[in-house]
Amino acid sequence: MANDKEVILTQDGLKKLEEELEQLKSVKRREVAERIKIAIGYGDISENSEYEDAKNEQAFVEGRIITLEKMLRNARIINNDEVDVNTVGVGSIVTLKDLEFGDIVEYSIVGTAESDPFQNKISNESPVGKAIIGKSKGAIVDVNVPAGVIQYEIIDIKK
Repeated sequence: MANDKEVILTQDGLKKLEEELEQLKSVKRREVAERIKIAIGYGDISENSEYEDAKNEQAFVEGRIITLEKMLRNARIINNDEVDVNTVGVGSIVTLKDLEFGDIVEYSIVGTAESDPFQNKISNESPVGKAIIGKSKGAIVDVNVPAGVIQYEIIDIKK
């Protein structure tokens, strides 16, 4: 399967995906199977919304399991000692200064599978991620966003 894209993960990201997969396989599958069994017990399944809901959830759970297994098969784990503090890469923790407003933000650069903007984990493929990957401390980058262009200065890079 040549079109299987490499999934870049940190150790934390790998652990979270493995835990989610285990939860789906061991707990969620049983819960959904039980829901289906109960719904079938209600009789005629052709007009049984409980049965439909349970079958839809089962399809979602099985789809997610397949997705997670594929991601884990194609995972490349970034170890902390691989992270370079001289240039921004996946695994870096980067401090940026918004040159227009002076705001300081800190982002962890992660692969797309574990990005979570609410926890300041941004993907290497996001607009900010793309703009700063490979750059060094002191670099000034332009990030194209829907509202225009934001200029950031890279203040610090750590791991």
